[in-house]
Amino acid sequence: MPTRVSVVTVSDSSFEGKRADESGPTLARLVAASEKAHVELVGDVHVVPDVFQEIASKLQELIPTSDVIITTGGTGFAPRDVTPEATLSVLERRCGGLETALHMRSLQATPMAALSRAVVGIASRTLIINFPGSVKAVKECWEVVEKVVDHAVALICEQDDGSVHRVLGAQS
Repeated sequence: MPTRVSVVTVSDSSFEGKRADESGPTLARLVAASEKAHVELVGDVHVVPDVFQEIASKLQELIPTSDVIITTGGTGFAPRDVTPEATLSVLERRCGGLETALHMRSLQATPMAALSRAVVGIASRTLIINFPGSVKAVKECWEVVEKVVDHAVALICEQDDGSVHRVLGAQS
């Protein structure tokens, strides 16, 4: 069974129809075209405004039908960038290693990645990942997530059979 991925764009201007959402559809295309992960996109890209309760409510709504929720946008330093705080309000456990991996990949591309406050964590049996809101950042971050998402979900759902570790151990 494929890993079910939902995509949420956080953007006032896209929500209000003043600017086309580019990062959410880009991420949706990347998920749909993935060759490294056994994933499927669940529904359309959801667009919500930069409002704490709207973001948290959308995440809570998607948790029962998603193995992974990836948000794009609202992770910077601006006063309305509240995606990390809204995400933290629904998380039960943080995933610091994945946060670090995403930041490190982004820092390879631009020093501005140091201004991202994106978080990653687990709510119930759903992995929630914040990506920055640019198309470029979405592509860079997906490179990291695509390689580990299936195994992460297997671990969360207690379906890890140890095969990934055996294969990695054989490569050493």
